[in-house]
Amino acid sequence: MSTIFEEDAELAELNERLQHPDGAVRRIAILDLADRDGDEHAPLFVAALRDTDAAVRAEAARALEAFESAEGVAGLVALLTDEDDEVRAAAAHTLSELKQAESAAVLLPHAAHPDAFVRIAVLRAVRELRAAGSFAPALVALDDDDAAVRREAVAVLGYLKQADALPALTRLVSHDPDAEVRRAAAGAIGYATSHAPAAPAALAALLDGLRDAAWQVREEAATTLGKLALPADGAQQAGAALIASLEDAYWQVRLRAARSLGRLRHTPALDALVATLTHTISNLRKEAALALGELGDAAAIPALSITADDSDPEVRKSARLALTQIQGAQR
Repeated sequence: MSTIFEEDAELAELNERLQHPDGAVRRIAILDLADRDGDEHAPLFVAALRDTDAAVRAEAARALEAFESAEGVAGLVALLTDEDDEVRAAAAHTLSELKQAESAAVLLPHAAHPDAFVRIAVLRAVRELRAAGSFAPALVALDDDDAAVRREAVAVLGYLKQADALPALTRLVSHDPDAEVRRAAAGAIGYATSHAPAAPAALAALLDGLRDAAWQVREEAATTLGKLALPADGAQQAGAALIASLEDAYWQVRLRAARSLGRLRHTPALDALVATLTHTISNLRKEAALALGELGDAAAIPALSITADDSDPEVRKSARLALTQIQGAQR
């Protein structure tokens, strides 16, 4: 590695340490270099990705989080198959912190890499970049044998918010063998339908999700149902299913169901929500009160007036907000 800091004695000394035969010395030099500002140092970190010492490679991978270049991204991708677990993890983490969409062009060719760890890291890295070119690789990855790859692919599609992903996402909600994939797909449906009315297949998949064996899937399905733009008949189906979910064995599902019933303004839910105002779990009482406020039905005023004296201050606050909301709607 050539000396590039000839006019700066401190940097010249640092450069010498970067070439020291002792890996521990080189690692400390990387740490010291990372404390200095200046994009001109990036090539030194990229070169250190090829160091013979694993600790140096890992430190250089971490340091590159502050720099983004095609060479750096390519070097980090190469480290995803490093023989050292710490190095691989450091490279994967830094890749996940990328912010420049241009990095996707370097990453995406590796989305079908034979190593599942590489596929996972690449998909995770392109997720928040929202690069249009990531749609097709993510769609292919939905059929990957590795559940973790499928989960990352679902996340990519969720960030892209494209309705074209709906057929695949609805299939996963109902049929994927991995509960976390089903949960993620149920959430991604909400993003994929954010710019258009929900398709009947999306509603059907989420109704399936409310009956899933895993409560986390039911919770996510209940949440997403409250975000959909549904026609009148679809809203009635969703509302009826969410009312049933107010009796779910898990309070987390009940909470999301109450919230979505409020968002949908599903008036037939009034009695069930009023009954929830006396639940032993205060978070459920709070959500029921807020949902009743969204319904705007004066029939809820007596129950909410009692709840306004609840032992929990957050529940009291929610009940009073709901009463104000309902009274405002009656004027």
